Amino acid sequence: MSDTTPIHLVCLPFGGSGASFFHPWAQWAGEGRTVLPLRLPGRERLIDEEPFRDVRPATDRLLADLLDELGGPARVVLFGHSVGAVLAYELAHRLASVPEVEVLRLFASGSPEPGTQRTLRATGLPDDAFLERVGEISGYRHEALAVPDIRELLLPTLRADVEMHEEYRPSTLEPLDVPITALRGTDDRLVSTEQLAAWAQVTRREFTLVELPGAHMYLVDSGERVMRLIETATLSETTA
Repeated sequence: MSDTTPIHLVCLPFGGSGASFFHPWAQWAGEGRTVLPLRLPGRERLIDEEPFRDVRPATDRLLADLLDELGGPARVVLFGHSVGAVLAYELAHRLASVPEVEVLRLFASGSPEPGTQRTLRATGLPDDAFLERVGEISGYRHEALAVPDIRELLLPTLRADVEMHEEYRPSTLEPLDVPITALRGTDDRLVSTEQLAAWAQVTRREFTLVELPGAHMYLVDSGERVMRLIETATLSETTA
């Protein structure tokens, strides 16, 4: 694929989030690179659509949307945090059979490797207990959830996303022919360093582990730093 083929950072949403979270990242993108957040039902402009509770149909939707957005040959870097990390992993496998799209690297953040079963669970708890558990394991609670009307609007999607991650079973554990960088917050109670390191098992290529200050949602305050890591790794892939 030509060195002039566009490079897109494709961002997959974490639990309860939407594309808008990643829009500020565009200001830190290097020349010739774009930030392309993908959308899932149940949030933002797709708020009236039923959210997915299963990663596989969600990946079907994301793949179709991505190919439509790209519209032709492209090089992509995939980034996903928490449930977004396993969505990115599944999407990377699907893209392996799409010859006009080259995946340069997968960034998997805040998630155990795909074959690890999730032991800290919130699915099935009553609303208050559910939010308490999610806040406990993520180390973060969005202020909008304290507003009753907004909470009522956001809760079904957050529940669906959490269930999608907790019930996730990988479609394959065949290693990707794509380099992987795995990231976590140093105080993450949901994902240990050992669980993060296991992402090395699902790639035939280079693996890098990065720990940044913060809890599970370190990403909220580290967007620029993460983008610098992505830019550095992307530059090494395109000049290798």
